[in-house]
Amino acid sequence: MAKLNSLGFDRAPEDTRVLVAMSGGVDSSVVAAQLKSEGYDVVGVTLQLYDHGAALAKKGACCAGRDIHDARRVAEVMNFPHYVLDYENKFRESVIDEFADAYLAGATPIPCIRCNERVKFRDLLETAKDLDADCMATGHYIQRKMGAGGAELHQAADPTRDQSYFLFSTTQDQLDYLRFPLGHLKSKEETRALAAKYGLSVADKPDSQDICFVPNGSYAAVIEKLRPDAAQPGEIVHLDGRVMGSHKGVIHYTIGQRRGLGIGGGEPLYVVKLDAEKKQVIVGPKTALATRNVPIKEVNWIGPGRFEDAPEGGWPIRVKVRSTRPPKDAILRPTGPNTGNVELFLAEEGVAPGQACVFYGLDDTRVLGGGWITRPEVLAA
Repeated sequence: MAKLNSLGFDRAPEDTRVLVAMSGGVDSSVVAAQLKSEGYDVVGVTLQLYDHGAALAKKGACCAGRDIHDARRVAEVMNFPHYVLDYENKFRESVIDEFADAYLAGATPIPCIRCNERVKFRDLLETAKDLDADCMATGHYIQRKMGAGGAELHQAADPTRDQSYFLFSTTQDQLDYLRFPLGHLKSKEETRALAAKYGLSVADKPDSQDICFVPNGSYAAVIEKLRPDAAQPGEIVHLDGRVMGSHKGVIHYTIGQRRGLGIGGGEPLYVVKLDAEKKQVIVGPKTALATRNVPIKEVNWIGPGRFEDAPEGGWPIRVKVRSTRPPKDAILRPTGPNTGNVELFLAEEGVAPGQACVFYGLDDTRVLGGGWITRPEVLAA
C-alpha cells in the first residue's frame, strides 16, 4: 500500500493541491505556511465579506482590509499564489440578513456557524474544487480523524481552543474534503511559535474577539443600522403577568440577562423569554431559566447510522447548549427527519432559541452533529 502524505493522499505533496482559506490571522497563516514548507501546491484564498469602508466594519476584525493585506504578505513570504474573492453579496444574503431577522424575532443567532455552513464550507469549497484542489484546509481548531466508517470530526486537542461548537453543521461530504492541520496542537503558543519559525509578520497578531461585522460586540447597533425600524418599545412583564416597566426594543435584550433591565427593587430578575410579536421582555427568577427539554431543528447528523434510526429510547449523547459550557449527558430523540428533542439529565440555565445544540459521543471526543434550538420549555417559577 502506498504511503499517505500528511493530508491523507497517496502521492507526493508537490502533486497535491490544497486551497487554504486565509482570514489574515495567525491560525490560517500558519496552516498555509506549514503546508507550503512541506512541499504542497498551496493556493491561498481570502474572502472579502463586507464593505470595509462601511460603519459595520471593525478594524482588526476577521476579513477586514488589514487582514487581507496580512494574508497577502504571508503568501508573498512563502511564495504561493493568493486570491481575494468578493463574497459580499453571498455573505449578506446567507448570513447578515438572517442574523438581523433572527434577532428581530427574539432569537440569539450565531452568524459564525452560518458563515462556515453557507459560505466557507459551501461556496468557497466549490471554488476549491473548481481550482482542481484535492482538498481545502482551514485554521480551525478541530480534528479530522479516520474511523471505521470514514472521516470523523473530533474536538481539538486543546479544549480551550476547541471550535467544534461552531462546526457542527459540517456534512459528511464536506468533511471528506476538508483538512484541519492545527487540531492536534496542545496550545495557541505552539501555533505562534510556528508562525515565528516561518518568519510570519502575524506571529504576535491578537485574536479577533467579536463577530466580524459587529463592531465592539454591539449587536443592537448593527440591527438598528440594518433594520432602521427594529427598535420597537414595549413592556417588561413578569412571568406572573405583572408589568414591571418598559423597554426600548427587544433587540437590546438576551436570554439570561440580569443587568440593565431598569426595573430595580425586590428579588433579582432575569430575562427568561423574548416575545417579539407582543414586543414583550419577560422576566422571572433565576430558577425560571432552567430547562431540561430542548427542542431542535435543522439537525445535521454525522454520527453512526441514520439520525432517524435511533436506538430504542433515543441516542445517548453529550451536548453543548453554549460554546463556553462543557458537554452534558443527555438523550436525543428524533421527532422527524431533521428535528428532535434533547432531554438533559441535569437542567441548564439560559437555553436560548437561535443558539446551537451540539452532539458529542458519550466516551470520546467525536462530534456527532447538532441542531438549532427552537423555543425551549421554561420551568415554572
